[in-house]
Amino acid sequence: MEKIRLQKYVSDCGLMSRRAAEEEISAGNFTINGEVAGLGDKVSPTRDEVCYKGKRIYKKHTDSYVYIMLHKPVGYVTTLSDEKGRPCITDLMEGLSTRVYPIGRLDMYSEGLLLLTNDGALTEKLTHPRHSIPKVYRVRVDSMITEEQYKKLLSPMVIEGYEIEPVYCEVLKREENRTILQMTLYEGRNRQIRRMCEQVGLHILGLKRISIGDIHLGTLKPGQWKYLSREQVQYLKSI
Repeated sequence: MEKIRLQKYVSDCGLMSRRAAEEEISAGNFTINGEVAGLGDKVSPTRDEVCYKGKRIYKKHTDSYVYIMLHKPVGYVTTLSDEKGRPCITDLMEGLSTRVYPIGRLDMYSEGLLLLTNDGALTEKLTHPRHSIPKVYRVRVDSMITEEQYKKLLSPMVIEGYEIEPVYCEVLKREENRTILQMTLYEGRNRQIRRMCEQVGLHILGLKRISIGDIHLGTLKPGQWKYLSREQVQYLKSI
């Protein structure tokens, strides 16, 4: 069998995404046939022995992949472990025997739809910059938004020296001491919505992701998870 790059093999095994694998390879955490691997190394999936931190990894069959959706509650970090001892999304995966990894992130103080899988190739595909999947958020702020603030949210904005892509924003409810917005993002800059609102003088009370493309959170309650349907998986793979 033709040799492939080590990071692709790791991704095919469902261990982690290619980008994460590249970081671990650079850190010296992978070996090929007992020798420390480096970036650019290639392996034969059928002949070479690949180990991660001393444990051999194997390519998974496609029917062993798991795809789930989680309603991440506020107060949980989107990591599998946390050095600060904060609650992690893995604490919510009771009953799931397979180790899965998040596709993208939600900050600790946000809630909503989070997709997880052990399919490294799909994770790499969906998180690649060239794939602009619309993500819809419900945003609650503590004041009545003004027309000037609203226009600024729709206008080109620069966050930390980077000009973000246009964001679609709709006012769902406007009251004297509260406004509910719906914002659609096509890229995922770190804490983008929070930074946008800060720039126009709006303070966020609640931030919830309600959909990723055609995958909707629906009635799934905070802390609950469920498997994606075959149709939903095929949709993600077709993007």
